[in-house]
Amino acid sequence: MYAVIETGGKQTRVEKGAEIYVEKLEASEGETVTFDHVLMVGGDKTVIGNPYVSGATVSAKVVKHGKQKKIIVFKFKAKKKYRRKQGHRQPYTKLEITDIQA
Repeated sequence: MYAVIETGGKQTRVEKGAEIYVEKLEASEGETVTFDHVLMVGGDKTVIGNPYVSGATVSAKVVKHGKQKKIIVFKFKAKKKYRRKQGHRQPYTKLEITDIQA
């Protein structure tokens, strides 16, 4: 059984036991979070929500928090002596899917 959930403005396909990376959540490590914005549940019978599947939830355990690899944002205008260099590291939360209720 799998599900498509919405978190952090993105949609993610999840299965039981899968480890996923999502936008940072306000939950401590080891805590359980529940997603009720389930867009689709698949398996023996596929159920598609309008926009969400009513009564469907996905439970996950927070494994860790971290930051992704640094990206460089460089702005440049030719012949104008304009250069701006800035780095960015996006925070994330690693989750382990424990249960899918449909």
